[in-house]
Amino acid sequence: MMFVGNSSSADYTSQHPVRRVFNPSLIVSSPGCECGLRPGWQRESRGFSSSAPSGTVRLSVSAENKGDNAMKMDVSAVIAQMETGEQDAALAALQRYNKEKSQCFSFPSEEQEERERLGKLVLGFLERDLQPSCKLACLETIRILSRDKSSLAPFSSRHAVQTLARHAAVSLGQGSRTPEMPDIDVIVEALKCLCNLVFNSSEAQEAAAQLQLVVGVAERLKQCREPQWNHDVRFFDLRLTFLLTAIRVDVRTQLARELRGAALLTEVLDATLGLRWLDTYEVARAGAEGQSEVPPLGRMETERAMEILKILFNVTFDTNRRKVDEEEAATYRHLGAVLRHCLMSTAEGEERTEEFHSHTVNLLGNLPLPCLDVLLMPKVQQGSIEYMGVNMDAVNMLLDFMEKRLDRGNKLKETLLPSLNLLTESARIHRETRKFLRMKVLPPLRDVRNKPEEGNALRNKLVRLMTHIDTDVKTCAAEFLFVLCKESVSRFIKYTGYGNAAGLLAARGLMRGGGEPGLYSEDEDSDTEEYREAKPHINPVTGRVEDEQPNPMEGMTEEQKEYEAMKLVNMFDKLSRDHVIQPMKLNADGKMTKLEPHELHCLSQQPFINPRQDEEEEEEHSD
Repeated sequence: MMFVGNSSSADYTSQHPVRRVFNPSLIVSSPGCECGLRPGWQRESRGFSSSAPSGTVRLSVSAENKGDNAMKMDVSAVIAQMETGEQDAALAALQRYNKEKSQCFSFPSEEQEERERLGKLVLGFLERDLQPSCKLACLETIRILSRDKSSLAPFSSRHAVQTLARHAAVSLGQGSRTPEMPDIDVIVEALKCLCNLVFNSSEAQEAAAQLQLVVGVAERLKQCREPQWNHDVRFFDLRLTFLLTAIRVDVRTQLARELRGAALLTEVLDATLGLRWLDTYEVARAGAEGQSEVPPLGRMETERAMEILKILFNVTFDTNRRKVDEEEAATYRHLGAVLRHCLMSTAEGEERTEEFHSHTVNLLGNLPLPCLDVLLMPKVQQGSIEYMGVNMDAVNMLLDFMEKRLDRGNKLKETLLPSLNLLTESARIHRETRKFLRMKVLPPLRDVRNKPEEGNALRNKLVRLMTHIDTDVKTCAAEFLFVLCKESVSRFIKYTGYGNAAGLLAARGLMRGGGEPGLYSEDEDSDTEEYREAKPHINPVTGRVEDEQPNPMEGMTEEQKEYEAMKLVNMFDKLSRDHVIQPMKLNADGKMTKLEPHELHCLSQQPFINPRQDEEEEEEHSD
């Protein structure tokens, strides 16, 4: 999953990218979904104002109307004032232009050349020694103009990115100039401009990478515990870092390896949440130690924490696919302990809490599997969920989160699979986790009158997913249940029915049963008395006790039975020759292969009824 954005011309700084991502190398353009953009906090003249709810885009006036209103200010008149070179005249013209175009997201194509001309003049002004109000007006104009992808040429050059970085007080190495007395409003506006440009312009992305912009931003991120930077500066530093790591693989690699991004961002997350370490891998909110209910995170802390989680996702996306050394493992365990705290924390409002937890779950899925043991390390406290002497609060929270996403039923591939995969791999590697999840998801069977997919229990919901139209969804659901069954074919069929289990068994070559068992501990016999009594009458295909059905061949002679069997073979043969169906056979290795026409013909020559075998079976049952 890559955290990526919408490719619309809207001002990027007024939106919040959200999550996941199964292919971190891709940038997806789907607003309002798990891997697109959602609106967050839109900039006004000062500070921020709440925008539309998650997943929707709402403007008080349509983009087209905004564009029409913005036409009241003639661009050529602004250019004329700028060309005088006088700060006061330029400031007045720019402030009026910015006010009228503040909500403009569509621009008339006939004014493209004039907008580019204005852009060049504004950049030229920024090279001068200006009063802060004039700098701010120039940067606001650049932010508005940078929404238009067709007019980015003046802002996408190396020199332009360097100029904006200087006003953002981002150091670009030796010899670079940054303001001695930085103005916070100017810094924030310059960072917003850089965010828009990196998001909309491939040339600006290349320039930012060449200038090693991420190095300068990382230097300021290291000052996460120093008071001189306010929320806006910290937030847009993180937003810019997120964009660079989402779009540029080389920047992502540089931050991860050269700049030790995992350790750096874990420290920033620690500072943002205000944590205090109680033990090596156990944390609590400073000032909230010992409280039964920790107060929700504030809005600003939540916003920054989610940006950090998204950046960490980008720089760690391949971690669980490679072997890590001891130093890296210690870093990831440290991060895992912080993520456990995130999982157990809440934000202001249910939607924001779920979004915060969603980013946390995504990142947990990137950590090396052995490092997930930190989820179980905290001591059992009063009110904790204990199982086998282990604190299961985090695992139970993950299970509840997964079931909420499952019940919602919307975009299951994007919303459900991260948590489902995380639970599967955790259960595979940690015995206590698997046993706890099995107790919750696959309790001992008592009611065998209903099909496994019928009902509202979590097992029923997951079994229903095993026949979902999306291959990834049904495979992940089946894999989770298979692991909880210790990869035992017979136990898997017992809880799901052979019909539901067939897909996974066929893919693994286990249609005949058997197979290599997983490395799991022995469990006690979990069969209930009700199940033992009903077991002989359970239909293994449906997984329930079926009413006895009449024998359709009752009263037929052996010749009639053979005639009906031959009719069936000939019908299959015709459907096969017309390519309507493809008959299959089960090989000795348990995998399905094509049944060729000549094999079907040979099959038709074999006797279908063996009276002696029937007699032997009757004698066996009578015994």
